Amino acid sequence: MNRSNPKPTMKQPVVIRGGMLGRLASFLSVAELRSFSKAARVLGMSPSAVSQAVSQLEAELDVVLLVRSTRSVRVTDVGARLVSEAGGSIRAAQNALSAIGAGDEPPWGKLRLSVPRVAVRCGLAPVLLEFAKRYPDVTVDVTVDDRTVDIVADGYDAGVRSRESTQKDMLTARLTAPIRFVVVGSPEYFASHGVPKRPEDLLQHTCLGWHSLASENEYRWEFQRRGKDLEIAVTGNIVSNDHDVLVQAALDGLGLAYTTLPEVAPELEAGSLKAVLESFSVSVPGLFLYYPASSRKLPKLRAFVDCALAVCNGNP
Repeated sequence: MNRSNPKPTMKQPVVIRGGMLGRLASFLSVAELRSFSKAARVLGMSPSAVSQAVSQLEAELDVVLLVRSTRSVRVTDVGARLVSEAGGSIRAAQNALSAIGAGDEPPWGKLRLSVPRVAVRCGLAPVLLEFAKRYPDVTVDVTVDDRTVDIVADGYDAGVRSRESTQKDMLTARLTAPIRFVVVGSPEYFASHGVPKRPEDLLQHTCLGWHSLASENEYRWEFQRRGKDLEIAVTGNIVSNDHDVLVQAALDGLGLAYTTLPEVAPELEAGSLKAVLESFSVSVPGLFLYYPASSRKLPKLRAFVDCALAVCNGNP
């Protein structure tokens, strides 16, 4: 009668469940120090807790890892194999976690920012300059885009927008002082067409229109008179979503442009543009960095926020 050879049973792979890696670390410490009490001191545990962790690991694996008496500890062959194969990886993981958890690592890596074009001229440049001086190991990747983006989904560390444009679940930090809007034109334009005295006078002038990337509707120019808001739907034969196009058209004498004061400060100082209707101009709170609360402890982001606040407050 022939008997078939029994098939060897295949041992199921061990599924690592909660706490098992901690118990493995306890075993490795005991195996290295040959002492439960010494391992307990290193691990910050009681000797009985270390002993219980090792016993539970042995039960989970169904093997004997240590032979112990009241005076000594010996590692079994199976235990020695576990030390050999897992010890290096566990220690590497412990070293990596210790380095990350130390909290004193200087900022490094890449910091990705999503900013509108107005931010480049209204406060971002001096922050970038100061940050580069302070943290040469951080590369700041600035994507300029006027469209609203989901900074988390698109992989950005932070964004820049007006405070009212940021999502309510984001943390914010001031990037710029309040920003004033002005109407500007070239001396040649005013010599030919006159100077508007009231916002309503703009309806008799050629105005250079602006619209966002998201819409072709022209922006209504905003003013204030005696504490009340006033909007003027201007008209003209040039419309763009780009500030440089509109300012250059104003420099060429083609019409009046509505822009922020910081964006045309060099032209105003040089006299190539002149601001009008300044008593009616409006200001906005400024631009703000925004970022998820979960990112606030990132060293590179925390350093950039601190730098932005210092520059904004005049204390670089």
